[in-house]
Amino acid sequence: MASIVLRDIVKEYGDGFKAVKGVSLDIADGEFVILVGPSGCGKSTLLRMIVGLEDITDGDLQIGGERVNDKAPRDRHLAMVFQNYALYPHLTVYENIAFPLRLTKGQYSDEEIDRKVNLAADTLELREHLDRKPANLSGGQRQRVAMGRAIVREAEAFLFDEPLSNLDAKLRGQMRTEIARMQRKLGTTTVYVTHDQTEAMTLGDRVAVLKKGELQQVASPRGLYEQPVNLFVAGFIGSPPMNFLPGQVEGDSLRLPFVDVPLDATLRERIGERSLVIVGIRPDHFGDVALLRDGQDAGVRFSADVDVTEWLGSELYAYVPFDTHPDVAAKLEELDRDLDGEGMRTQLVVALSSESRVRDGDTADLWFDPARMLVFDPETGENLTRDDDLARTIDEENEEDRKAALERAQARERREHDQGRDEARAS
Repeated sequence: MASIVLRDIVKEYGDGFKAVKGVSLDIADGEFVILVGPSGCGKSTLLRMIVGLEDITDGDLQIGGERVNDKAPRDRHLAMVFQNYALYPHLTVYENIAFPLRLTKGQYSDEEIDRKVNLAADTLELREHLDRKPANLSGGQRQRVAMGRAIVREAEAFLFDEPLSNLDAKLRGQMRTEIARMQRKLGTTTVYVTHDQTEAMTLGDRVAVLKKGELQQVASPRGLYEQPVNLFVAGFIGSPPMNFLPGQVEGDSLRLPFVDVPLDATLRERIGERSLVIVGIRPDHFGDVALLRDGQDAGVRFSADVDVTEWLGSELYAYVPFDTHPDVAAKLEELDRDLDGEGMRTQLVVALSSESRVRDGDTADLWFDPARMLVFDPETGENLTRDDDLARTIDEENEEDRKAALERAQARERREHDQGRDEARAS
C-alpha cells in the first residue's frame, strides 16, 4: 500500500490546451478515492498521469512519499484497469490474468500463480472461461479479465478507468460489491474514475469532483450531497439531480415559483443585499401532504399542477413544469451545458413515497422542509448556505468509519488466514 499525493498537477498539450489545471489531492494509504465529472473534465487524463502514461507538464506526484514524475510506469508499481481492456488476444483468460505474475521471473511458483489466478477468477465469475481467448468473450467478460489481472498483482495502488461501463445493470451491481469487498480485504489504495452516480456515491471513501480540468470539491459522498461548495457540485451529485429554482428576495421572504418561504435571520444575513438567488432543493426532500402522519410538522406547503408521473415501485416521481426568472436563466443554461445536459424544459422533479396517489394532471398538495434548502449566488455559483463546521464533522466521521471498516476487513482476513493454516496443519 502507499499514499498518493498530487501537488498542483498540470497537463498542457502542445497546442496550449490545458486538460488539467493545477489539481492538488492527498490520497491516504488504503483509501478509495473516486474521480468524477462530465465528459472531458480531465479525470481520465489525471489517472493516466498517476500511472505514468501521460507526462506531467507541471507539479509534483508522490507515491509512498517518493517523487515519481520521471519514473516509467513499470517502476511505479501500480495496477491499472483500462476502459478498453488492454488484453493480449493470443493468450487465454488464465494466462492474461497470470501475465503480471509471470513477469516477476520466478518470484511466484506455478502453484502460487494457480492459486492467485483461480481466486481472482472465482471473485469475478470467470472460472468457466479460463481456457478461452479474449475474442470469444463479451465486453463485460473482457473487462473482468482486466480486473483480475490487477487483483493478482501486489501493487502499491489500483487505478480503475470506468471498469464497469460495459457491464449490464445486474452484473454492474454485483461487481460494485465485489470491488468494494476486494478493496477492503486487501486494503490497497485505489483511485477510480467513473461518470456513474451510483458508483461514485457507493464505492468511494471520498469523491473528487472535476470541472474543465479544475478540482471543485473533495469530500465524502455524504459531504458532497449535503454540503456542496457550489452550484456545479450540487447539480452533478445526486440522481435525480437537484432542482434549481429562481428565488426573489422580498423583505424577509423568498419567493419561489410555487410558494413564498419565510427567511430566518441566519439565511437573511447570508443572502445579504442580493435580490435574486438560485434555490436548490433535492427531489427526495419533498413529500405528499396526504401521507403526513398526525402531528407531523409539514414545513412549507404548496399546491402544484403535475404534468407527468413515473411510478418506480420504491418511489414515485412527479414532474412539475415552471417558468424560470430571465435573470437566472442564462446561469442555469450554462450549468446545464457544464453538466452535459440536453437543455430540456425547466421542471421540478419531486420524489414521493410509492404509496402516493398523485398522478398525471393532478393538482398535488406537497411540502418540504425549508431548512434543507440550499441557496446559491446566481453570479458566482457559491453555496451561501454551506455550513463549514458541519461539512468538517461529516468528513471526520467518514474518515473514522473508513478506518474502522478497513480494520474489520483486515482482522477478518487474518482470522481466515489463521484458520486455513490451522486446518492445513491438522490435515
